[in-house]
This record gives sequence, C-alpha cells and structure tokens, in this order.
Amino acid sequence: MINPKPCVFYDSWIMFKRCMLISTRNLETMIMSVVTPFFIMLLFSVVFGGITDVGDINYIDFIISGIILQSVAQGSQFAAINVSTDMTKGVMDRFRSMPISKAAVLIGHAAASVLRNTVTAAVVLGTAFLIGFRSYGGPVDWLIAIGIFMLYIIAISWVSIFFGLISRSPESTTGYLFPFFILPFLSSGFAPTYSLPRAVRWFAQHQPMSPIIDSTRALMLGWPTGNSIWLAIAWCVGISAVSFVAAVQLYKRKLTQ
Repeated sequence: MINPKPCVFYDSWIMFKRCMLISTRNLETMIMSVVTPFFIMLLFSVVFGGITDVGDINYIDFIISGIILQSVAQGSQFAAINVSTDMTKGVMDRFRSMPISKAAVLIGHAAASVLRNTVTAAVVLGTAFLIGFRSYGGPVDWLIAIGIFMLYIIAISWVSIFFGLISRSPESTTGYLFPFFILPFLSSGFAPTYSLPRAVRWFAQHQPMSPIIDSTRALMLGWPTGNSIWLAIAWCVGISAVSFVAAVQLYKRKLTQ
C-alpha cells in the first residue's frame, strides 16, 4: 500500500486541533491565559497610574499597548512548554514515523499559540475598556492596529516554538523567554522614553517593542503615527521569518538525529 502524500495544510489543521485539545484539557493553562492579563491590566492602571506622569493622557490609554505585548509574551511560554514536552516525551519520534509534513507539526503549535494569545489580547482590551480606556481612532486605524498586534503575536509564537525546540526540558523554556517578558518594560510602553535614563532611553528607542507600542497606541488614540507603523511591521515580519526558518530547520535536523 502506498502512503498518501503529506499535505501541509491538512496536516497542520490536524496538529492545530491536537494542540487546542491539549490546551482545553489543561484547565490551569486556560485560567492563567484569561485571569493573568486581567489582573496585570488592573494592577498597572490602578496602582501605578497615580504615580506615573505621562502628561495629560489617561495612564490607561498610555499603557494599553505595552500591557498587551507583555501579556502575550507571557502567554507564549505555553507554546514553548508544549513543544519541549513533545520533544522530551518522545511524541516527535512518533510523528517522524508517520507520513505527515514535517512543518505541519510546528505550524499546528504556532496556530494554537496565535489563537490563545489573541484571546489574551482581547481580555486585556476588554479589561481596559471596563476600567476607563477610551479610543479616538477610527475603524481603519483599529484594523491596522489589530493587524500589527496579530503580526506580533505570530512573531512571538514562532520565537517560543524555536526556544521550545532548543530547551532541554519544559521547565527551562521560561528562562529563554524571560527577555521578552521584560522588553515591554524597557520600552515606551509604560513611561515616555524621554523620562528614562540615557542608556536605557537609547535602548528603549531602538528595540523592536517601542515602534510596535508607539504605532498601535497612536492608531487607537487617533494620534499621528509617523514611520512607526512601517518599523513595527518590519520588526514583526523579520522576527517571524527568521524564527520560522530556524525552527523548521532545527526540527528537521532533530528528526534525523
């Protein structure tokens, strides 16, 4: 009997459903994906809003983009953990013996991570509106902002998958992703860059999180965006491309070992 030719689209759909089934069976993961961003948004807006000077703008309006990026980065660790678990528990060895596309396994993990992190971002936005966030951007501005957020979610998902592949255990994946947890804090996400110390200010102005935050914030609030939109898109697409190629090549190499 001839084995059917692998179809990357169908195989990716099957792997996506498998990853989502694993997520629904892990109740703690589902709760953390919803509850954690809610309390992070509440904490920063209520506790730190009264002690941070960002001018005339409402602090909730100022930090919403930074909170979304930080929450998504935190939520992406589940993709890294799931990939590392598959690698260390021998699940990938079983996939190796099956007539499926090699890239489909990782694409399934990435698609599930994108869906989970999209829910996380929606929770942050919903919480922000409940506690006073007000947007002055138009429908087109919101569509562009959502598009940039989605590009970032895709990028961080592939970064997480790559780190899941190189991790020796599921527990060690958090250490690899730690820089992405703190990068939003060392950007324009929570305080204007001009208020930061000189060394930190230079880093904040030239790291990828700042243009993503600046562009989405400006779009949601109806401000001028300058060239921040194109910088944000370039960073997201570049990170996604590099992470995707690196993850697929590393996965193929591991399968042949």
